[in-house]
Amino acid sequence: MKRPSPYLLLVLATLLWGGNFVIGRAVASNVPPYTLSFLRWCTAFLVFYPFVRKNLPADWLVIKRHWKIVIVMAVTGITGFNTLVYISLHYTTSINASLVNSSTPIIIFMLSFVFFKERLHRNQLIGTLISLSGILFILSKGDWTNLLSFSFNQGDLLVIVAVLFWSVYSVLVKQYANKLPGYSTFFVAIGLGLIVLFPFSLVELLIYKETVSWDITSISAIAYIGIFASIVAFTSWNTAVAAIGANKAGIFLNFIPVFASLFAIIFLGETMTSYQMIGGLFVVLGVYLSTKVPKKSHFISRKNAVS
Repeated sequence: MKRPSPYLLLVLATLLWGGNFVIGRAVASNVPPYTLSFLRWCTAFLVFYPFVRKNLPADWLVIKRHWKIVIVMAVTGITGFNTLVYISLHYTTSINASLVNSSTPIIIFMLSFVFFKERLHRNQLIGTLISLSGILFILSKGDWTNLLSFSFNQGDLLVIVAVLFWSVYSVLVKQYANKLPGYSTFFVAIGLGLIVLFPFSLVELLIYKETVSWDITSISAIAYIGIFASIVAFTSWNTAVAAIGANKAGIFLNFIPVFASLFAIIFLGETMTSYQMIGGLFVVLGVYLSTKVPKKSHFISRKNAVS
């Protein structure tokens, strides 16, 4: 049987992740954010278990050796990122959230440069500045006076924090790719994330008296984000990255705001504003430029940058 094209798998993964932003916005009034995140990962945990149970005992000793890193992965990638995105979608549009989220590769470049002393190419530095200017343009809604008065949508700011969480997670995954077994580590991180999320969900439901509307919309949304936006997207992405490499795959992340915007316009009736289009183009342009590193090129080291 012929394996699917890695490029098709990348498009599938970003399409499913784009849908995650729209689903989170669509059920914002049906399922509170901590509980939505908890139910998402409960579903993913149960669905993913049959695929990892054979290798889990053999992988456990390696995972246990790096338990501190796995806990940080769980807090940032499983608990923090997704929950913050779902909270943010109570205050901002799915289009805005996905556009701000598209700055993730840039933040990863910067974290790798600062904390792991990876060399930064001139194109990456220029691309970072272009993308960040696009993010600021989106946050200010095209009015630079909002920057001076610090007048921002709190949902957009939460997405920025979520992006930082996901970037930390991504950098750790990259740094420990050859030390930790991918699927088993992901499964254990989901389990640890559930432990962290559970008390927050209880507080949300029992103390703040939030309720879950158990209708077909909510159940379908939980099934989608738990199975498709989590397991299917994750396995598709990692299979493709293994085939063509992370650098080539990274540019496909730009499809997330494209799909999210299309779905939001079609299913939620959101509209694309001029400042979103302009800011989004700057973000995508910056990310694209950052991925274009010539073979013979000038690199900037952290030592040179601070001297």
